[in-house]
Amino acid sequence: MQDCPECRRREMLASQIRGLADAMLVPVARATGLPPELIQGFVEGTTTGAVAAGKAKSRKRSAYARKYKEAFKRVSKKYKLKNGKWQANGFRRAVKEAHRVAGGKKK
Repeated sequence: MQDCPECRRREMLASQIRGLADAMLVPVARATGLPPELIQGFVEGTTTGAVAAGKAKSRKRSAYARKYKEAFKRVSKKYKLKNGKWQANGFRRAVKEAHRVAGGKKK
């Protein structure tokens, strides 16, 4: 496989970053008295944990939201034109009827 200039550039940048990271870990290792490998593992472990903790937990949909979604899909066909576009005020009327069918309104 032949090396391209872009691959060489990326490899050079990666080696510079590795060298910079090592240069930062050695003084910390000296100050704490711990081996650099242990410190590197700790730093990498904490960053991956932070990324996992930063992901928001998705919320559970309510029973009403599920009923409304199903009702809207059923009702929306009535308020669309043959080419798939909404009729005049069709979306608004479909939303209203879907809420009524799903049990959101008394009328």
